[in-house]
Amino acid sequence: MKVYIIGMGALGVMYADHIKEHGGDVAFVMDRERLERYEGRPVICNGREQTFAMLDAAEAAPADLVITAVKYSGLKPAIQTMRHCVGADTILMSVMNGISSEDIIAETYGSGRMIYTVAQGMDAMKAGNVLKYTQMGELCIGRKEPAQKSNVERVAAYFDSIGMPYTVDDDIMHRIWGKFMLNVGVNQTCMAYGTTYEGVLLPGEPHDIMLEAMHEVIAAANAEGIALGEEDVDFYVGLLGKLDPNGYPSMAQDRVARRYSEVEMFAGTVIPICEKHKIPAPANRKLYEMVKAIEKEYGQG
Repeated sequence: MKVYIIGMGALGVMYADHIKEHGGDVAFVMDRERLERYEGRPVICNGREQTFAMLDAAEAAPADLVITAVKYSGLKPAIQTMRHCVGADTILMSVMNGISSEDIIAETYGSGRMIYTVAQGMDAMKAGNVLKYTQMGELCIGRKEPAQKSNVERVAAYFDSIGMPYTVDDDIMHRIWGKFMLNVGVNQTCMAYGTTYEGVLLPGEPHDIMLEAMHEVIAAANAEGIALGEEDVDFYVGLLGKLDPNGYPSMAQDRVARRYSEVEMFAGTVIPICEKHKIPAPANRKLYEMVKAIEKEYGQG
């Protein structure tokens, strides 16, 4: 497969590195301005110097697989960036957080091109051009509609050929909501309290509010017809225990870099769903307010 990746954050670089190191054909696609800024600039991946192929989005030819790996605020621009990358047989997948990126992409390119994906179990952190991780995790892939079955089979065969860690999940929407539940808890809590994976696992207020926020997602998911339960909390909190205890997720990395976060994709999504179903969401409301207060400080001093 010819693989294009939109987004050079931690996940985009981690997957590009794996694909290239295992003999795959991979390139980053970006607009001209970004290309001039990044082309030829090496990235340090766990201590190894790596230089990736990069393409001007306006000149890119269709790929076999396009992976979207951007922040939520960058999704709409990414959909335009990939417009020349999508051909008759192109498969589209997103490794973004949240529960809506695939459906948003499908609005432009059609659901028949999609596979649904959850990236889980990784602790990748990227600062500047340096990527570090101790756990690569795995990609869970699946179909939401019967017509996507062949897409999943093609991608699974490709992942087998390059040794990409993955599983095929027959209930991918349950998986997507489960990972969303984890991110709502851990991402927001680590940012709001300025703490690490270890910090939210130890007894204390961050641990408690993380679990409260996750349980609010369970209530919202159940109301939306997704059967999340306590066993999902146990599973995903268990995953946190396997990560670098001194690491921290993307929103906490945003706080360190003074970047605006994806809080709208997390609490900003959970709260309206809870309101629709008349479900209380005090933990998510508190985390939302705390994150917004932190981000408000960015423009001061």
